[in-house]
Amino acid sequence: MTIEPPDADDPAPGEPGTFTLRGVVMRARRPEAGLYLVATPIGNLSDVSLRALDVIAAADRLACEDTRVTGKLLARYGIRRAMTSYHEHSGGEASEGLLADLEAGRSVAVVTDAGTPSVSDPGFRLAVEAGARGLPVVPVPGASAPLAALVASGLPSDSFFFAGFLPVKETARRGRLEEVSRVPGTLLFFEAPHRIAESLADMAAVLGEGRRAAVCRELTKLHETVTRGTLSELAAAFGAQERVRGEIVVCVAPPDVTGPADAAEADAILRGLLAEMKPAQAAAEASRLTGLARRDLYARALEMRGQKR
Repeated sequence: MTIEPPDADDPAPGEPGTFTLRGVVMRARRPEAGLYLVATPIGNLSDVSLRALDVIAAADRLACEDTRVTGKLLARYGIRRAMTSYHEHSGGEASEGLLADLEAGRSVAVVTDAGTPSVSDPGFRLAVEAGARGLPVVPVPGASAPLAALVASGLPSDSFFFAGFLPVKETARRGRLEEVSRVPGTLLFFEAPHRIAESLADMAAVLGEGRRAAVCRELTKLHETVTRGTLSELAAAFGAQERVRGEIVVCVAPPDVTGPADAAEADAILRGLLAEMKPAQAAAEASRLTGLARRDLYARALEMRGQKR
């Protein structure tokens, strides 16, 4: 067997402006001048896009929220290059340096630790200033924790409102929940694991105990979980846990999706489910669909089947 020597034009592993994908070294396409807001994986490093790898590998500057975190992504794809730290505590000098590069006709890529820059992230301020100066701002879309949670929640996705993190103090938190309580779409919140039980309890109190919701934790990671139920059920479940870990997105259904309009509609849903399921299973599924208490639906299901509880 004859082994062909590598072509002189083939890039070598780790060569500047390259990345490695499934063992194949690829030369990145150098982006044109502009500010590139590059989405990176929220957990699973395989969720990065080819365009993101192109921009990350070949942009003139790469600004990162945490160079250690971004370094893991670069190592995974064989990218060797200099990085600049840019985070919420960076002073105006850091922003001015990046803006000066943009005004000089260079390409600047900005990445956050996970997800899309400018969403609850300092990349927002840089994008606003670049736009105000008439400099190109280019999105490189990809992973997004709020959207991943929305599609996994099973809640309406035709209209939604991303509310970011709720205030830490209870009074301010409840006030913010009051402000968004009548938004006609699914609500999306980020929350810290050590505050999730308190926030869910406040959501149940302000938004309504029967409102359907989902707590999406560690999305795309090894211990990913999506817990669905009413706000009261979720508040009780997470309040009973000694310790909650991981990154969390809470999704809450619109105010008009708290349950069926009347008992007849609930019965219709149960009747259809009972044609294929046992009473306990039908009650569980009806509770998920309507936001009504599973216990009450189970009792009604037994009545329909002519069974005693």
